[in-house]
Amino acid sequence: MDTDWWRTAVIYQIYPRSFADSGGDGIGDLAGITGRLDHLVDLGVDAVWISPFYRSPMRDFGYDVSDHRAVDPLFGDLDDFRRLLGEAHRRGLRVLVDLVPNHTSSDHPWFQESAEGRDSARRDWYVWRDPAPGGGPPNNWLSVFGGGPAWTFDERSGQYYLHSFLPSMPDLNWRNPAVEQAMFDVVRFWLDLGVDGFRVDCAHFVMKDPLLRDNPPAAQGAQAMHRPYGAYDEQVHVHDKGHADVHAVYRRLRALLDSYTGGSSRIAIGEVHVFDWEEWAGYYGAELDELHIPFNFGLLRAKWDAAEVTELVRAVEQALPPGAWPNWVVGNHDEPRVASRLGAAQARVAMLLTLTLRGTPTLYYGDELGLPDAHVPPHLAQDPWARTAAGLGLGRDPQRSPMLWHNAPNAGFTADTATPWLPLAADPATHSVAAQWERPGSMLLFTRSALHLRRSLPALHRGDQRLLDALPDGVVGYVRYAGRTAALVLLNLTGSEIRVSRKVLDGLRGFEELLGHVLHTVLSTVDRPAGRVEWPLLLRGNEGLVLVPPAAADGSATGGSGAVEAAEDGG
Repeated sequence: MDTDWWRTAVIYQIYPRSFADSGGDGIGDLAGITGRLDHLVDLGVDAVWISPFYRSPMRDFGYDVSDHRAVDPLFGDLDDFRRLLGEAHRRGLRVLVDLVPNHTSSDHPWFQESAEGRDSARRDWYVWRDPAPGGGPPNNWLSVFGGGPAWTFDERSGQYYLHSFLPSMPDLNWRNPAVEQAMFDVVRFWLDLGVDGFRVDCAHFVMKDPLLRDNPPAAQGAQAMHRPYGAYDEQVHVHDKGHADVHAVYRRLRALLDSYTGGSSRIAIGEVHVFDWEEWAGYYGAELDELHIPFNFGLLRAKWDAAEVTELVRAVEQALPPGAWPNWVVGNHDEPRVASRLGAAQARVAMLLTLTLRGTPTLYYGDELGLPDAHVPPHLAQDPWARTAAGLGLGRDPQRSPMLWHNAPNAGFTADTATPWLPLAADPATHSVAAQWERPGSMLLFTRSALHLRRSLPALHRGDQRLLDALPDGVVGYVRYAGRTAALVLLNLTGSEIRVSRKVLDGLRGFEELLGHVLHTVLSTVDRPAGRVEWPLLLRGNEGLVLVPPAAADGSATGGSGAVEAAEDGG
């Protein structure tokens, strides 16, 4: 029984509006994803996570769900999803879908009934409260989106309802057992269809302080809870999320997932924007009985500096409960693209870091092409949330631009005569899948080689890890090892050449025999040829290297081709 498949897997996130449009309306859909599954197989990923495609008024592009068991007509129907799931499984790809437990759309029948009045049978399915004694909202909680009050007044009933995000996204009351039962029935619905697991949206929000105490003010210039929005918080979000009772919810969810058998475990990956690593690690559960993986967003917040990245990796590893498995991401639908944050050359280094660190990586569609953020002029902005903070430049449209498939007017994303829902991010003549398959050293071929190497070396996909100390400034280094196999990873996070002495390996007691005295390059982010390396090693600017003993070098990279040359344009 393959219960731990997720430990060695690489997950690939698809934002369905932007991956592939089969209908010619300029918006991606489920049938479009089905038609492009072979790309994922060729790339070498193991599972796909599909962002929400449920029925929704699209005030937050699907994260405001109005029917948890229906596909929005924009994306197709339930039969389209069944076909997608069947075709993915036929190719050996697992499928994860979003679970949005914290809130629903205000159009959801549950909320419509709840809002009928104080005596409604579903009134307590949401968080309704009387005004404060002096009038106004019940407390000082602020919405994550826009920073305004997290409460909206209902004139008919004279009460406020809670919304951690947009007013059109009221929070469910998870302290009501009927809510948990209803949402767990949603989980069962998708499990019965055959999905392999869930990415749990805003996982740490579902339990708030039952006393609704005020949040304390934030220090001046404190970073916003969701970094991609680029704002600064006015308060510390202490009581409006992450109450200790949340862990009991996820223990019960885990028990439900574990009750499903059939040869493979069903998993839950939680969106947990927590950067206190002890608190973050608590979402695994002391007995590893909560989330399989609480997403680790550390690399999205950390300064791109070797010392800081190394310390981050060390802190995450030290915080893990015994037996827990880490995970790493460098991008998603809410974050600026890695190629825009770090530049094209360092995007390759970031990809190698993500795919060689111990843990489960999640890749964001298009990052295998080195896609940058798209330029989206104000008159073409689509992000509904951004339009509530006009002029702040906080929209998420740039990182959600269409996938580039081949050199055509709309890059093969949609019909040539259609208008894509967002502008393209780059020239398909250089950045499309078809173009990069043909160009040696492209970002696509480099990513494919890194995925192949990860899969072929047990040390990389399931091994343990030892960080290197005493490295030159600017270099991150670690040894991955499993059984009698090992690999050395060196990453130059700068644009300058750096000389690395073999002495950096001194003191790695027990690794002398595994690594030996001769190491060979099997993968590089630049145009270094495969073969034996000489010490001291000159790491080129923006170079990441994977080195292995000679016995492991033969055929371990790209079918025996060794290190991969870099394209001149870095992507």
